[in-house]
Amino acid sequence: MTATVSGADSQTAGGRWAPGEQILWRYRENAGDRVHICRPVTVVRDTDELLAVWLAPDTPCVRPVLADGTPVHQEPLATRYTKPRTVLRDRWYGMGVLKLARPGQPWSVWLWWERGWRFKQWYVNLEEPLTRWAGGVDSEDHFLDIDVYPDRRWHWRDEDEFAQAQRDGLMERSQARRVEAAGRAAIETITAWGAPFRDGWERWRPDPAWPVPELPEGWDRAPARTAGASGPLIRP
Repeated sequence: MTATVSGADSQTAGGRWAPGEQILWRYRENAGDRVHICRPVTVVRDTDELLAVWLAPDTPCVRPVLADGTPVHQEPLATRYTKPRTVLRDRWYGMGVLKLARPGQPWSVWLWWERGWRFKQWYVNLEEPLTRWAGGVDSEDHFLDIDVYPDRRWHWRDEDEFAQAQRDGLMERSQARRVEAAGRAAIETITAWGAPFRDGWERWRPDPAWPVPELPEGWDRAPARTAGASGPLIRP
């Protein structure tokens, strides 16, 4: 089954994707509408309460790089967000990632494993609530993240990037305050050991029959319009 940007015919009643269907998980640039991250994923669960998807190893993806091809993380922080960029087609390396997102929530939770399915950690990615369209979901990354470990310890991640993005004008102070508030809300969930941390997803395994998704033509096209993460799918 291959994802297509024009929409799929196997959507379930109520505008939900069926388990095993392939969609796109995308991020827009922080200073524009261009898609600069695109990851084809396989739907694990799609309900009114949760969208769960699997990013398989070796999946063809798109990621941002500097215009000269330098990986973004290798550029000094002072110029990381000001130098010209382009996008690069690549493949997801290492183990796969399970991504969990609740409708309207300004973060998603990712599960990471090491080889042999040894669970490593959860990763809270602070971001715009997902918007749905026929071919997948879109968001915008908010730089600041949280690492969460099996012993329930947690710590902030990428605080330096969050601060630099504000200095470079990629995020106004009012938006930064909203992101910080979202982070505090996520920490409250972590401290209470609420969903999805308590739900046993670290014991989940992908269906071995699922093929690795392809990167479709038109992976970066703009939907005609989008709806909230709990709303209906929109066909461009």
